[in-house]
Amino acid sequence: MSKIIATSAIKGAYKTLERAEQMLAKSIEKNGEDQVVEFPDTGYYLPIIYSMSGVKVEKLSDCIKVLEETRKLLPVVPSEKMWLPYLGGTLDAGIATLWAEEIIEAIKYIDGPSPVDGIWLGAATDLIIRERGIEFVDGTAPGFAACVGAAKDNETAVKIARELQEKNIYVFMTGETNGISMAEQLDQEGVELGWDTRLVPFGKDISATIYALGFAARAALSFGGVQGGDFRRMLLYNKSRVFAFVLALGEVDELKYANAAGAINYGFPTIADTNIPEILPRGVCTYEHVVSNIPSEEMVSKAIEVRGLKITVDKVDIPVAFGAAFEGERVRKEDTFVEFGGNKSEAVEFLRTADQTEVEDGKVEVFGPEIDDIKEGDVLPLGIEVLVYGRKMQDDFEPVMERQIHYFVNYATGIFHMGQRDIIWVRFSKEAVKKGFKIKHIGTILHAKMHSDFGNIMDKIQVKIYTNPEDVSALKARAKGVFRTRDERLKTLTDESVDTFYSCSLCQSFAPNHICAVSPERPGLCGAYNWLDCKASNEINPTGPNQPIQKGETIDENLGVWKGVNEFVFKASNQALESFSAYSMIVDPMTSCGCFEVIAAILPSTNGVMAVNREHSGMTPSGMKFSTMAGMVGGGIQTPGFVGISKFFIGSKKFIKADGGLKRLVWMPKALKEEIRDILEERLKDMGLDGFIDKVATEEDADTEEQVMEWIQKVNHPVLEMEPMM
Repeated sequence: MSKIIATSAIKGAYKTLERAEQMLAKSIEKNGEDQVVEFPDTGYYLPIIYSMSGVKVEKLSDCIKVLEETRKLLPVVPSEKMWLPYLGGTLDAGIATLWAEEIIEAIKYIDGPSPVDGIWLGAATDLIIRERGIEFVDGTAPGFAACVGAAKDNETAVKIARELQEKNIYVFMTGETNGISMAEQLDQEGVELGWDTRLVPFGKDISATIYALGFAARAALSFGGVQGGDFRRMLLYNKSRVFAFVLALGEVDELKYANAAGAINYGFPTIADTNIPEILPRGVCTYEHVVSNIPSEEMVSKAIEVRGLKITVDKVDIPVAFGAAFEGERVRKEDTFVEFGGNKSEAVEFLRTADQTEVEDGKVEVFGPEIDDIKEGDVLPLGIEVLVYGRKMQDDFEPVMERQIHYFVNYATGIFHMGQRDIIWVRFSKEAVKKGFKIKHIGTILHAKMHSDFGNIMDKIQVKIYTNPEDVSALKARAKGVFRTRDERLKTLTDESVDTFYSCSLCQSFAPNHICAVSPERPGLCGAYNWLDCKASNEINPTGPNQPIQKGETIDENLGVWKGVNEFVFKASNQALESFSAYSMIVDPMTSCGCFEVIAAILPSTNGVMAVNREHSGMTPSGMKFSTMAGMVGGGIQTPGFVGISKFFIGSKKFIKADGGLKRLVWMPKALKEEIRDILEERLKDMGLDGFIDKVATEEDADTEEQVMEWIQKVNHPVLEMEPMM
């Protein structure tokens, strides 16, 4: 190992610790030792410190103890006589750096300058962690690149960012080189930054690098069931499950060396574009630890090789960049060349199964004006008709495939798509049109991606695109009739009407002992997969994450327990779970990974339950925030009285049926109530409980369990007459 790296990293760690000690002393003098310390809207305290040490940093006084332990971690700066060829001291210096920097960034939230300023985003909230975690779970985000410093020029910065985006890798940006950061370079070139585009500027200060590594630590805590203080398991989890690496752009000083040493602890290697000393032997990282002097145009491919990432990039013959990372881009009104639908014109998209003779594979037709026939600022109607044929294609798969139109079209940079069915809205940016993007390219995208993703069930795909008003109206009329038929079909699908459920093991990449059993009336807890999605997925990939589960003998109809399901769960959970109940949150509830949309939790004194969505950042009547409860529910463990679910499961007939069902609901955030009000009211009408929804308290009515109790007595909530839950 290079002595230069060790010496520089250790010196950088000392500098960072001294800075943290000085900032802490000033903050205590100003605010007192009882000042609360936290990253806003996050759980797990300061996550790097908590995940490694188990210490819950809640006040400035806790920081004193952490920095005392941090100083103990620091080795002496090596001399010629004491030099030993191993990483130990350097790795310790890296951990010390991260602990000190986490305290530095936390104090900034108290005393300033605020980490959230202009383009800088600071710490990711728990909502972001859980939303983005799904992408790391299902493979749409294979990993992240922590880009530290700045590229040699703006053009190079854009090229690196676009290459990472096209490979669907998140880009976390921190630090600067000669006073400028990569994020600022992208901003100067008009590149859209933020979580939606996977170009995330955490902070210009090098200490903001802890937000990237904190993201990794929180993934282990949230999804992997790693407990605070189990540093060995946390680091091994990140090495094997969170595929990240560091791109060191520009000059590497002592502070950057120290941060690189911290990243190596996680198994994240550093690739530099300057001629710094290398650490090539394997050990902590999968392959090399530090690789240097890599040309800018080769950095991404080299990083992927060194990290051991396997990435497949879709090649679609269109004139703009294409990839899942571009899905979140927005096309502003002032940047729009043409738009379709919204509230300005008719628009509809419709996928249908057709006879083999009716489908000419690869044929894309535009009926009506093309881009060359219109002028900037025009509004056109739009009808997208996708005809598919396949020996394994089923009518039930049509809505599943149709929903993918939204995602696939959005993968083209400069193209915006919102909605589905007959409420879509599409915009083409001026830049995309300038590069040659035409209406026909929507068909090119759909043909390529549907063959790529669904080739096992789709043999032929043809796309017809209409931009004449009369054609769009005719297509919409035909499509709405089919939509009604599909909706009626979905209503007939019940858990009793099928003998097969489907597993979803996508989240096992993060939570090894968790397994979902998806039924017609109980969608996946992340809200992203229903029974039909899983059925189609199994046809597409018979050895994939969605395996058929034969229900077998019914053990308990009320709880929702079947012999076949239990046998599958026992095996798929690595023998960690012997049984779970589909319809109870008290008796062997279904496990969660951490991607759930909602947590249902018992409020014992009310004899009822609350349902809180992850977007709700406030305190709940349980005395815990969503993030705290998430730590009790995630990671594949069973916690009676708590269960992770999807939002729309609340309106299902099977929602905690064994525990009393929807009548048990006594509290939920107002935003969640309004989001699913229509579904709840339809279900309540079937139950003969008109007006019940207004008896469910929100944060505007009650903040504590005692206040919820007063509320339900005031409104005479039906739960008052129900049998005890426990």
